Order: sequence, then structure tokens, then C-alpha cells
Amino acid sequence: MGYLKWDEKTITDFSNENINRMYNDGYVFGRPTKGFMNQTRSLRVDLSKFEMSSENKRILRKTEDLKLKIIDLPMSDYSWEIGKLAKDFYETKFGKGTFSANKIKELLTTEHNFNKIFQYVIPSEAEGSLSEAQNTDNTFGYCIALKTNSILHYSYPFYDLSQNIGMVMMVKAVKWAKEQNKKYIYLGSAKDTKAKYKLQFKGLEWFDGEKWSDDLDKLKDELRIKN
Repeated sequence: MGYLKWDEKTITDFSNENINRMYNDGYVFGRPTKGFMNQTRSLRVDLSKFEMSSENKRILRKTEDLKLKIIDLPMSDYSWEIGKLAKDFYETKFGKGTFSANKIKELLTTEHNFNKIFQYVIPSEAEGSLSEAQNTDNTFGYCIALKTNSILHYSYPFYDLSQNIGMVMMVKAVKWAKEQNKKYIYLGSAKDTKAKYKLQFKGLEWFDGEKWSDDLDKLKDELRIKN
């Protein structure tokens, strides 16, 4: 799970104003230590320009039972099952040693760089349309996130790989950020063709190392994405 990086910094000022400014300069929080930030080819959606596309709406219609819950970090009721779900997800998708259960536990139970976890659940009273064999608590996925007064960083998603809900989770997060009157939602970085799925949102911008651009054709050239 390689990472495109132009610069890195460790900040000590965790005010909304400083964090917003750093993200606007292309930096995003990482997981090594509290305050650690990478400057990368970051992606964000300008939510003043975002509208749900027909494809976004179709995705949500297919999973109407799946609800989004927002939980504050550090978690008060962390369980080992969450760490195992994350470890298995990242190991399967990106290889062994990518993201340990211990690091997940650290991010979720200590004062670190992220302050929310998004939990994707089917309420017990709903008929589970995703799977006959649901988890006992009806939880199918999570995403570790940062929220300030004006931005949301959708950072580390993980979910039950027997369910194809990665895109659903992201669409629900973008919609939620828009409803919360956030200015931007940051969707991580774009380093290769695997980032193509992130490019579907209206209002998408990318950081080119110096400035933000909405030229998606140029970004696709950089990523070698063929339409």
C-alpha cells in the first residue's frame, strides 16, 4: 500500500484553523504518530458544487437499509472484532503487514489524529437485504475519519469483504458531509488507476503539488486511466 508523498510535517497546533489550512495545502493526517501529515495528491469534493448523480442515487437505493452512525473517538466500547475486521480487510486488499490490529486499536482508543469513526449498520428491526448471514450486531463496515468545523476527511475505510459496500460507504459519507454544511470532504490520495472510483463525484478537485485543480482529464493522464 505505497503512498505518493511530496513532503511530510508533524504539527502541534490542532486548532480547526490550522488543520483546515494544512489540508488546503495538500497535507492529510496519517497514522504513524499524533500530528503526522503527508503532502500528497489529495482528492477532495467541493461540497458547494456537489449534487447527487443518478449513479450515486442508484447505489443508495440498492442499500436503503444500511444506515450511517457517527461515533466519537476515542471509542469507549472498542472491541477486538473491530481491529480484526480492519486487519483482515487491509491484509486481503493490500498484503500482509499493511495495517495491524494494534495500530487500529491505537487510532480508535487514544487521542490521535482522527476524532470520528463512521459505523455502517443495518438496524435490528430492518430486514437485512445485504446478506442472509449478518453479523450479530448488524455492522458491515467502518471508516476512521477527521471532522473539523468545515471539513471531513474520510480516511481509513474497512468492511466485510463478503459485501460489496465500499462505494456505498463513501457516497453516504459525502452526502452526510454535504448535509452537515461542510465545505470539503477529503477522500484520501490518488496515486494510480485504483483511485478511479473516487473520481465520480461532482465538485471533485485534486492537489497537483502546488495548487488545487478540477481538470479531471489531466488527473486521469497522471494516473494513466483510460475512459
